[in-house]
Amino acid sequence: MDASRPVSPDLSDHLGLLRRQWWVVLALLVTGLAAAGVVTSAQTRVYESSTSVLVQPAGQDTNVVGGRTRGDINLDTEAQLVRSTAVATGAAELLRVDTPADELAHDVSVKVPANTSVLVITFAAGAPEAARAGSHAFAEAYLRNREASARTDLDTQIAALNSKIKELDAALVQINGRLAGLSAGSPQRANLESQRATTQAQLNSMTGKLNELTTATVSAGRIISDARLPARPSRPDTLLNLASGGMLGLLLGLGVAAARERLDRRVRAGSDVGRAGVPVLAELGDRTPGVDDLHQPYGPGGHTYYRLRNEVLASLGPDDRIVVVTGASRGSASTLVAANLAAALAHTGTEVVLVGANPTDSIADAAPLARLFGVAPTPGLSEVLAGKVDLDTAAQRAPRNPWLRVLTTGGTATAGGLLRSPYLGEVLDRLSGGTAYVVLEAPSTASSADAQSLASFADAAIIAVELRRTRRPEVSDAARQLHRVGTPLLGAVVMPRLTPHRDGEPGAREGRTAAAAQPAGGPGRADRKSGPAKRPGSRGNAARGATPSTPDGARVAQLDLTAGTALIRTRTGTGNGTDPAAPDVPTGTADGGHHGSVARTGGAGRDGDGGVDTAVLHRLDRVTLAEMDRSPADGWPTTGDGGRSSARTGGPGGPGR
Repeated sequence: MDASRPVSPDLSDHLGLLRRQWWVVLALLVTGLAAAGVVTSAQTRVYESSTSVLVQPAGQDTNVVGGRTRGDINLDTEAQLVRSTAVATGAAELLRVDTPADELAHDVSVKVPANTSVLVITFAAGAPEAARAGSHAFAEAYLRNREASARTDLDTQIAALNSKIKELDAALVQINGRLAGLSAGSPQRANLESQRATTQAQLNSMTGKLNELTTATVSAGRIISDARLPARPSRPDTLLNLASGGMLGLLLGLGVAAARERLDRRVRAGSDVGRAGVPVLAELGDRTPGVDDLHQPYGPGGHTYYRLRNEVLASLGPDDRIVVVTGASRGSASTLVAANLAAALAHTGTEVVLVGANPTDSIADAAPLARLFGVAPTPGLSEVLAGKVDLDTAAQRAPRNPWLRVLTTGGTATAGGLLRSPYLGEVLDRLSGGTAYVVLEAPSTASSADAQSLASFADAAIIAVELRRTRRPEVSDAARQLHRVGTPLLGAVVMPRLTPHRDGEPGAREGRTAAAAQPAGGPGRADRKSGPAKRPGSRGNAARGATPSTPDGARVAQLDLTAGTALIRTRTGTGNGTDPAAPDVPTGTADGGHHGSVARTGGAGRDGDGGVDTAVLHRLDRVTLAEMDRSPADGWPTTGDGGRSSARTGGPGGPGR
């Protein structure tokens, strides 16, 4: 993946935005619908009724072509005439209302359907009856006004014809008088007779036209579809208003969601990490992991870490041994990634050491690696650097995984103490010289500069990113910090936001026993069949009721402890030095196979007192120390009651049959 090339949003990014911001979009959509409903309920109901009027020419037919008429009638003009003051005044008289003509005309509208000589007159009112009456009144007033205008024009034409006829009659009388005074052979007689014939013809024509106009019936048009009582209001349109409000709310919701997404700088998907300039090595699924989760090797999470392991191995050089895993933000992401990566590397059959260099404020919080792999939280790195215990003793081998050793942070570790120690580099060099790979769990780059300092000892680095917790600037800052110390950045591992497990929940027990059951880097079938070799001093099964002892003579009292934290003191019988071969002592269970921490009884002795007390902190659910004599290679002791130990102080306890 080219981190320098910007990643453009695709369909999955938009769908992810909707999945994350769906409540914003839904809230504004509902708000838009509610607002539309309020506006609709507040609007005045308006009813409309329409009357269709066929407009007829007075004295000449209409030639209808192309959606409008040609001839004496212009329907667009007639439509304006319907809304004129004269027609509105006539409609008010018919309705017997005192409403001013201009206000009444404001409530009427006229449409001219294409290719017709019809006017559709629509009247709007607050009541159905008023709408019907108003539409009919305007249609009737329009027809009366047009008929009156046509009759006025007809009367004008009749008056003009009568005047012309009178003139022609007078001219004809004059011509006849002149003809009577002429002799038969007069040369003017022929001319006068011709004038008399012309005048007589005009008179006859005028008389005919007058007869036609006098007998003509004036008809300006007629109503072809009278107004009806409306069944429901035309305004407000409820469906239209709701659709408009919903659309506006949806658009506003999408806009607000996009703005929130843009202003929210948290990492929402792996593509956000790519936009920050860091390539994505692996991305876990949508299942929210717990802080104590070790992924099973054949599950989706295990396959993801196997692919991560392959990419890490392909990226490392032949002399590269140390890989540091740091978080871009505060949290346990680096712990989970480092643990699963170390387990996956150990599954290749090479020696791997997981080093916890992420100090916390208390011993109770300083044992995440111990919970994950079933080892003791102390001694650890801090004790090694302080010279209290040697490295071989502190690096505990994980149960059921012979290729993985875990060096916890220790019980007295602080960030300043670890980084100021002059032996930290020496310890890491010793580990890398004796193993194939060292996975270094470092603090987050957002909490302090310790991750940058620890990265200077590493050959490669990986950034752990939590979705919806890590911010994009934190990812970029982590990459810059690693770049400044010269540590090659392999990429980032993206995982869902971690949720802490609580004691008593199934997830807590499953997370803590994942390594004991079958870790991501556990042995294969052949390894599980044969099991790792027993360490020196392992006694195998303890006799029922016997008090177990460690190889160097340490005796462990037979106790029954309830859930909680116990401080167990063992006393060596030699009193001279350390027994690095002292076995890990597994705790018993009370919940069907749940093992707590592992106690290591070996420790530095004090000369002259014949023995030494070594304090080991255990986190237990229910422990029977009578069954702590077997090594992990022999398998955990079980009983016939599903793994519950029946040993009690002074009772018939002991290993299960």
